[in-house]
Amino acid sequence: MPPLALLAPLGGAVVVYLFLRWVVWAPRVGASAATVSQHALWVGIIGWMASSLQGAVRAGQIPGNPVLGSAPSAAPDLLQALGWPVLAALAVHAIGQLSYPAPKQARRHAELAVRRIRDFLPRGLAWTTAGVFVVSLLFIVQISALPGFDPVLPEPQPTPAVGGPVNGGPVYGGPVNGGHAGRIPGAELAAWLGGALLVLAAGTWLVLWLIARRRHLETLDGADNRALRTIAMNRLLRTVSTIAAGLAAVAGNFALATPPGLRPDGPGLPIAGLNLPVLFNFIVLLAMLCWPAGELPSLAAAKAAERGTPLSHDPTAHPAARLSASIGVGLGVVAAVSLLGGLFLIRALTVAGAWGLPGMLAFVAVLLLLAIAAGELVIRANYGRADSPREWPVQPVSRGLLSTAIVAAFLLASVLVITSGGQNALHEAPVWPAVALVTAAVLAAGGAALLAARFRRGVPEAGGGHGLDGALRAISVYRIVRTLAAYCLFQAGLVLMTTSHALPPLFRDPRSFVPEDAPAAIAAGAVLAAVAVAIAVTPVRRFFRDLPSPADNRTEDASR
Repeated sequence: MPPLALLAPLGGAVVVYLFLRWVVWAPRVGASAATVSQHALWVGIIGWMASSLQGAVRAGQIPGNPVLGSAPSAAPDLLQALGWPVLAALAVHAIGQLSYPAPKQARRHAELAVRRIRDFLPRGLAWTTAGVFVVSLLFIVQISALPGFDPVLPEPQPTPAVGGPVNGGPVYGGPVNGGHAGRIPGAELAAWLGGALLVLAAGTWLVLWLIARRRHLETLDGADNRALRTIAMNRLLRTVSTIAAGLAAVAGNFALATPPGLRPDGPGLPIAGLNLPVLFNFIVLLAMLCWPAGELPSLAAAKAAERGTPLSHDPTAHPAARLSASIGVGLGVVAAVSLLGGLFLIRALTVAGAWGLPGMLAFVAVLLLLAIAAGELVIRANYGRADSPREWPVQPVSRGLLSTAIVAAFLLASVLVITSGGQNALHEAPVWPAVALVTAAVLAAGGAALLAARFRRGVPEAGGGHGLDGALRAISVYRIVRTLAAYCLFQAGLVLMTTSHALPPLFRDPRSFVPEDAPAAIAAGAVLAAVAVAIAVTPVRRFFRDLPSPADNRTEDASR
């Protein structure tokens, strides 16, 4: 592994630390229950996405035809494919504990009682995680007895006599046999998987110890501090459970790679080709996704006190405000339906090549932006008046959201430049022209939505008041910029995940001119995609705590 490759994880760790410090810090207040809760959520999201074992799906297999794909089978490749996800996930959760602010008060509160792991450990989840580790270990031990075998290299098929038919058909000059994958000895891969599982278990215990021994946050009371430790352990255990189950899935895929004509002799079930470890991994993934993380007691009490009639159903609210709230719900429906429809077009998107997935993502973003513009036109037609003044907020976009959008655009441009250099070294057709063109279409739709919000007729307020019209415009502008920021981040992550093989040439790797996936780039792309999804679905008001204050407090809920 080239020395320069170490700069990427170190730089990623610094970025994660700075981002988490920014999330947990509230202007003029410091860490609060709300920002601490957001911080814990982001630690879980980033740690989850960094734990992806996508690069190790075919670990231990030796491709029969290297042109059609590659798989980690040598020691350096296995170390990278299995080690990075485990270490990255544990490092993110450790950084999450180290990124909390230090005490600043002159007098500090100290507890004499020793904080132990079992005092905060969620017992049910802990036993479930232990069971996942045991089952995964059994699957890994089961492949240790499997022998290895060499791959079958591709060879031309025997060609019949010139002019002779093949089963009554024409002669095509001899099709090429694609070969058959081989595999390394099962004991060797089991040692790597077992080592990764052991490192995962030891690292989990160390991070649990760090969570228990971390200093108290002085802005939280005792109940919130205890709940925060339990929430952090909850998110850590859910992440490591999925990693352990993923290692079992790698063992199952390895067992199914058998010589031609032989049935799988490992933990893969021979019933309808079902791979039992992969099924186990899928069940664990769903269970951990659905497992509740918990909530700080103070936030739970505040939400219970503030819970009331939603703005979209409040008969006392202004009709335009209710419509704006309904538009926010409609945007979620539009995105969900579009993405669900894309699942049925996977084959077509694959055939489309560089235009497929980027084009689908741009299509969803354009739909959302046009839906926002259409909502402004509906407000104009139903509630706008020509004689009512247009109110434009003093700060239509908060600094936090604007900074996020700028950074997202910069990341997308940087990823396109970097991958284009790698693809040029590999003599591949670059993806940047397709991404640039669809991004231009998204920016055009965003510009149209901004113009619709800027030049819409003013909405008069009952009693001659003011502030509602400006708040409605600010809400639309926030939704537009939020959509653009999420699109740029997701598109950058998508490009990284689909063109990760173009990065090795930039580090002067000896194998740089052989297309080969880079697990670190895939993990980074997954993190960017996860951040983009979180930005797209999280209310801007809750995410940045900096929405403009409307005249009617009830319009705040329309920013969702």
